[in-house]
Amino acid sequence: MASMQEIRTRINSVKDTMKITNAMYLISSSKLRKARSGHDSVSPYFAALKSTIWDIINRTSGAASIEDGLFEDRADNSEINRCFIVISSDKGLAGAYNHNVFKMVEQKLAEKDEKTSDQSNIILVGHMGIPYFRKINGAVIDEEHIYPAADPVMYRAWEISENVIRRFLDREFDEVYIAYTEMVNSLVFEPKIIRILPLMKAMFEDAEPLEGDLREPEFSPSPEEVLRHIVPNYVKGIIYGAMVESYACEQSARMTAMDNATTNAREMIDELSLIYNRVRQAAITQEITEIVSGAQSAH
Repeated sequence: MASMQEIRTRINSVKDTMKITNAMYLISSSKLRKARSGHDSVSPYFAALKSTIWDIINRTSGAASIEDGLFEDRADNSEINRCFIVISSDKGLAGAYNHNVFKMVEQKLAEKDEKTSDQSNIILVGHMGIPYFRKINGAVIDEEHIYPAADPVMYRAWEISENVIRRFLDREFDEVYIAYTEMVNSLVFEPKIIRILPLMKAMFEDAEPLEGDLREPEFSPSPEEVLRHIVPNYVKGIIYGAMVESYACEQSARMTAMDNATTNAREMIDELSLIYNRVRQAAITQEITEIVSGAQSAH
């Protein structure tokens, strides 16, 4: 059995760890509130943007026939090149948060037909994905475009969207997907993969109808040009929303992990304190026995 000094050292070590896990819990709680606040402040804009796009498509015959640009479906190509924007975290200690989204992307990479290219481009948001996808067959990490996941900002989403849109229009990519973690509630998260390019008209059917004047709108110079101008902003909104929601899920997952770690540390301290008291009591009993034996032998 360990000595009292060893048990005391172990108890102090666990107490120091518990202070760290409790501090990380509080930090993640603060970051979670900040992330939700940022998302809530911009979501009405992108909701209105989605409604505007659907209004243009639905109310104008010219825009309804658009099949080029970001709406161009290239399913008939001889080879389909795919790109995955994978949103994870920059560090661990967040339970299964990273693992779940990585496994879903790996499964998606394995789902391909004779037209799908053997290699898929991976654009990473979060550095935890680098060692994982370097070991996955068929995944080619875009080393020049690796973005941090911490503190998502609109400029970062704009940079990513400009990158994938340019490469899609240049036919370097035929399909672009984004993999992120969706928050069902404060305790339940689900990894999710959605296609963001090429866009489909069905993506906008659930948009809220625009309020206000119901007169037939006029588009200058044309509905197609208006659509081409605002659609990239919608793509940016999808990416930014996924980044913020994933970041919120990361902080919530880390809060849960750190809360569990703190609880386990308290239980461990209780167990070690009980063992320490038993060892201390045994040592006292042995000392008393030795004193009594010594006194008896003296007589």
